[in-house]
Amino acid sequence: MKKVSYTLIIAFVLVLTSCNNTKLEYFANSGEAHGTFYNIQYQYTKDIQNDIEAQTHIVDTSLSTYIPTSIISQINQDKENVILDSLFIKVFNCGKRVYEKTNGAFDMTVTPLVNAWGFGFTDSTHVDSTIIDSLLQYVGFNMINIKNNHIVKTKKGIMLDGSAIAKGFSIDYVSEYLENLGIKNYLVEIGGEVRTKGVNKQGKIWTVGIDKPIFDETASNRELQEIISLKNISIATSGNYRQFYIRNNVMYSHTINPKTGYPVNHSILSASVIAPNCMTADAYATSFMVLGVDKALDIANADSTLETYLIYQNTDGGISVKMTNGFKKYILKN
Repeated sequence: MKKVSYTLIIAFVLVLTSCNNTKLEYFANSGEAHGTFYNIQYQYTKDIQNDIEAQTHIVDTSLSTYIPTSIISQINQDKENVILDSLFIKVFNCGKRVYEKTNGAFDMTVTPLVNAWGFGFTDSTHVDSTIIDSLLQYVGFNMINIKNNHIVKTKKGIMLDGSAIAKGFSIDYVSEYLENLGIKNYLVEIGGEVRTKGVNKQGKIWTVGIDKPIFDETASNRELQEIISLKNISIATSGNYRQFYIRNNVMYSHTINPKTGYPVNHSILSASVIAPNCMTADAYATSFMVLGVDKALDIANADSTLETYLIYQNTDGGISVKMTNGFKKYILKN
């Protein structure tokens, strides 16, 4: 009996030794997800790009307005008895919180207006004040709620747009997947939004850039405004210098004010928000573009979990910056 016990102990020790000797490497994956590009780096025992892409696909089946069978698409089609999953509920509830904190500047029901202006999942139409007024009756996050894992609307025709929050949520979803695998060092970036944990391959804190607001739809002309260091935190940036179009010599930005129904037209050019998770950072970055510099700073300064960096056009036509005091510690000094 003793001999058998010793054999078992030796075998157990060999297994532990084998596991402890498993080599950790840094892997870098890139590809397409949610209609944009992703870049993900992580330290693990093997390349798991296929598994990562599977996670983004799970998010799409819940929150992509470009998939007719997704949960959000079925809701937008006014289908009855659509059962919500945990992903949708989490994003919806976060969206409601930001809606309330920003006094309606962030509103997932802005969908009809986004579509009408040509930035949504349908083709744009001729837009005038009559059309905008007719669509505003379907806009208001207070008109839609969750009850018993189902959506309840005050009227049919109310639709949801997750584009200003779902990408950030997908980053969180992938990040949590990595953490569940025991991964302690990673950077997850999808479409410019980022969440990090631990350190990079060189053993240093991850660094990311904030772009200068250069009007360029192709994103080929890029310069960095700042380089910041991020550890165990997220950042999202919203700006009107990439997604816009010009019609009859008038520039229309993709950020729609849900209260007026029109694209925002003020001095703010980009808003970067640091938050504990990317879903929250994503939503606030969009709402700050709607609110403008002063109101955005008021909200960020009142919330200890948020920091923001705002680039705007000053009265002389030049570029100026305002930020919360807490943001300064993330900026790398030259």
